[in-house]
Amino acid sequence: MRILATGLLVLMAAVYFTARSYEPDYTVAGFIRAFAEAAMVGGLADWFAVTALFRHPLGLPIPHTAIIPRNKERIATSLANFLRDNFLIPRVVARRMRTIDVAGAAGKWLAQPPESSGRLRRGASRMAANLLESLDKDQLGGLIKGAVANRLRQTDIAPLLGQALGAAIADGRHLPLMDSMLRWLAKIIDQNEALIRKMVHERAGAIMRWTGLDETLANAIIDGLYKLVSDVAEDPGHPLRAKVEEGLEKLAFDLQFDIPTRLKVEEFKADMLDNPALARWIEGMWEQARGALLRVARDPDAALAGKFGEALRQLGGTLQSDPRLAHMINRFVRRAAVGTAADYGDGIVRLVSDTVRGWDARTITGRLENAVGKDLQYIRINGTLVGGMVGLTLHTLHTVL
Repeated sequence: MRILATGLLVLMAAVYFTARSYEPDYTVAGFIRAFAEAAMVGGLADWFAVTALFRHPLGLPIPHTAIIPRNKERIATSLANFLRDNFLIPRVVARRMRTIDVAGAAGKWLAQPPESSGRLRRGASRMAANLLESLDKDQLGGLIKGAVANRLRQTDIAPLLGQALGAAIADGRHLPLMDSMLRWLAKIIDQNEALIRKMVHERAGAIMRWTGLDETLANAIIDGLYKLVSDVAEDPGHPLRAKVEEGLEKLAFDLQFDIPTRLKVEEFKADMLDNPALARWIEGMWEQARGALLRVARDPDAALAGKFGEALRQLGGTLQSDPRLAHMINRFVRRAAVGTAADYGDGIVRLVSDTVRGWDARTITGRLENAVGKDLQYIRINGTLVGGMVGLTLHTLHTVL
């Protein structure tokens, strides 16, 4: 489009000089000359206006040109304020999300993707990949890490753990865990036989060591441990199993209703969140998730094929047929969006603002010019044609009057 707009301007210049040379001999040449002359003026004026937005025309430092590069900081601030005031206010987000059926739309798209979904999916994937790659990785990772840590600090996890443990005991889901623990204990005993024998030998008296009773005692202890683990593993009604289940039930109750136990869990949680190792783990999890998102975004067709794609299609059918699930998901999405806007809106605004500020003048100019380039060239073309029509009209009126 830029070549077309510039070519039209050059064509008007050629028509102007040609018509001017024939104007003394042909009356119509005056009308053509007036049209071309005004078209050149309009085209040049619009070329100057469009160019002045992004750079200095002809490289000359004319005042009030290169507007976008000179006002990069103000653009970043204005864009961030617009995003905050129009999209990240909790009441605005809540009002918009209340009218959106996220579960229904997602279910329909997953169950029966439209014929154009391949191109749409690839386009959306490219946009998502470009967005993920363009955002500041360290700053975004810090934002995610802070959001996860803050959410964990605000969550009282003790009752949740108690409810989960109580539900597992009620459904018998703790039994496989107990069996695994018993198998683990058997391996521990097997791997530490030498240590047990050494402990018995060191604590036995001289007479027991001289008579060899320490070895007999060690064998008896090891055999007794093996037999205990085996009996508990094979007998579902073993008293020790009952004691363990009783202890688990008490733990589930204390996690939900015992204040000292809940305080101990909260103290442990706070210590864990203050541990740098946990922060590194969260950061590593985010990097893995970011890498997985980029892989899916770059190759959406492969990601949605096979069992994973079939599972997504089944999920889509469930979302359409189960109103309770759809309502729960819509409510969750709405609350999550409102909560994100309330808790992290300022952080998102700063992220956008800092990202735009971090672009150099050439980057922001190129991206904005590419985004609206065709429309800007149409402005030049329209200016050329409208200017020509105005010139032709004025010349006609001057001739008639």
